[in-house]
Amino acid sequence: MTGPLLAIDPTSGSSLLAAFGALAVLVVVFAESGLLVVGFFLPGDTLLLPAGVLCSAGSGAGPRLSLWQVMLCAAVGAVAGAQLGFLLGRHGGRTALARTRSRRLRSAAARGDALLRRYGYRKAIVLGRFVPVVRTVLSPLAGMLDVPTRTFTVWQIVGGVLWSQSLVLAGYWLGAAVPGIDHYLWFLVGAVVVLSLLPLLLRARGDSRGR
Repeated sequence: MTGPLLAIDPTSGSSLLAAFGALAVLVVVFAESGLLVVGFFLPGDTLLLPAGVLCSAGSGAGPRLSLWQVMLCAAVGAVAGAQLGFLLGRHGGRTALARTRSRRLRSAAARGDALLRRYGYRKAIVLGRFVPVVRTVLSPLAGMLDVPTRTFTVWQIVGGVLWSQSLVLAGYWLGAAVPGIDHYLWFLVGAVVVLSLLPLLLRARGDSRGR
């Protein structure tokens, strides 16, 4: 048992889905939605879309997953992970951020802070779900900045459900509409990565022009 577990790549969505199925969706989405230390290194977007593909009746290769289980696990993981991240940020988040030496974490915190100030709490909490890295840091950051608990809870549920369910259903639709797409999941994952990074690239380009 130890050998197969050690062979699993925790940063690979396909490896996690093959080993743990819908449970992988729950655990990974939970961690990526608010746990600063481990959330950065886990697949989020690149897990949900392939999971949806593997739920489709048209999927031939790889593990066959249940759509309702994947959707439920994705929603619960997204909502519960963000809420825990918010609570951790409110109770000790400032101290942890001050002590970290991670440039990536500090940069993500700065982007999340700018998002909250630019768009306001409600819009930023929803939009932040669709931006990699920012998605992980935004919930703890909201706790650090004393965003009202009721406001955060309501809008993180809205954002978490929209983000998780839309990606799973998009994968499910692709799996049903495009025969054999499960054989090209790594192309699909690459496209998801590019699309998810597009908002950050566009913003960086806008900032450079503004200067």
